[in-house]
Amino acid sequence: VQLQASGGGLVQAGDSLRLSCAASGRTFGTYAWFRRTPGKEREFVAAFTWSDGRQDYADWVKGRFTVSRDRAKNTVYLQMNSLISEDTAVYYCAARVNRIIPAYRSRDAYYDYWGQGTQVTVSS
Repeated sequence: VQLQASGGGLVQAGDSLRLSCAASGRTFGTYAWFRRTPGKEREFVAAFTWSDGRQDYADWVKGRFTVSRDRAKNTVYLQMNSLISEDTAVYYCAARVNRIIPAYRSRDAYYDYWGQGTQVTVSS
C-alpha cells in the first residue's frame, strides 16, 4: 500500500498547479493534503471523503484550492489556483483506511499513510 504524490514545481504568483496523490494497493476512506514550511508545523490544507466526495478545506484556502478524484486512476488531486508566495511548502498527501469524521479530518494524527511530499515554490 503506497501513496505517491507528484505535481509540484516552481511557479509565479498567480499561477496554478495541480498536485496528484496516486494510491496503490487499495482505496482509502479519507484522503487529505497537508503542507509544511521550514520552521512551521505541518498544516492542514484539504480533505476528501472517497465514498461521497465530501470536501473539507482549511479556512485560509478561501476558494483558491479544490480537491477532487479520479476513480479509475485511484487518484486524488489538489488543484491550486491564484498561488501566492505564502503557499510555498512541501505538500503531502495522506490517507486513512476508514472514513474520518469531519471534526478530525484536519488532524494529521488520524492519517495512517503518507506520501513522500512534493515541493511547491511560488515566486513573487
